[in-house]
Amino acid sequence: MLGHCTILGLPLQAGTGRGGCLMGPDAFRTAGLSEVITSQGLGLTDLGNLPFPTYTPDILCPAHLKKTSEIVAWTKDIQVQAAELAAQDTFPIFIGGDHSMAAGTLTGVAQAAAAKGQPQFVLWLDAHPDMNTLTSTLSGHLHGTPMAYALGMPSFEGIFPPVLAPLDPANVCMIGLRSVDEAEHQFIRELGMDVYDMRRIDELGVAKPVSEFLQRVSAANGLLHVSFDVDFLDPEIAPAVGTTVPGGATFREAHLIMEMVHDSGLATSLDLTELNPFLDIRGKTATLMCDLTGSLLGQKVLDRRTRGL
Repeated sequence: MLGHCTILGLPLQAGTGRGGCLMGPDAFRTAGLSEVITSQGLGLTDLGNLPFPTYTPDILCPAHLKKTSEIVAWTKDIQVQAAELAAQDTFPIFIGGDHSMAAGTLTGVAQAAAAKGQPQFVLWLDAHPDMNTLTSTLSGHLHGTPMAYALGMPSFEGIFPPVLAPLDPANVCMIGLRSVDEAEHQFIRELGMDVYDMRRIDELGVAKPVSEFLQRVSAANGLLHVSFDVDFLDPEIAPAVGTTVPGGATFREAHLIMEMVHDSGLATSLDLTELNPFLDIRGKTATLMCDLTGSLLGQKVLDRRTRGL
């Protein structure tokens, strides 16, 4: 873990069918993300929000896909920024914005890792695997496709930017799954993905799978990107998401994961995604996500001040 963080806001919501995610970056800032970072003695640069793409190309693609041109334009811009930040001596924190942003962040940080000669690993904390291809997605919403794209799966060629450094499926660990399409089930089986749905978490707890995954990252001298979707959490504690799925991770499970990642010293970049402040209750979700980021950066439970009612 480095001594400096860089925040980049990604105010996109074109990947989802519900408005509000474009306000996510500013909600994170209002909830005190910067203060959480600097309270850990870390330097901070906030680059503001990435501007909306000035050019959206005309694209021939399956007709059921929604806002494809806009997502492709965002992906190109985010990919460039993520690759540049991941190559610098800083810890990039990408704040969104819907999870389609990960099409750019995952491929960008993976490019930087390849340039360094190190393997890119991903800890994917999400209710969904987001592994639909452009041809398998039933909804047509592209926040369900970024992992498939980053893995170099078919259907994206000629539409999205080329994936110069596809993720190795063996280097991805998914935790918290509880809403998986049939096509995604098949892809996960075919690729032999390391996935832990909530039943496996109920049986094993979170410590064992996280520990084993972190040991693999360390043994490979890998770089670790953490992609944290709000719907990983149970909607009772994190309502500000348009894709709520009951039975998510608890407050204690989420903090334990983040503290374990910090203790490993392996994390090199972070996504905070799918925050929709329009659906929040007095900022509770944004505040919780900021606290969880604090745990990833070294904040311990005993250091966290008690919040007034």
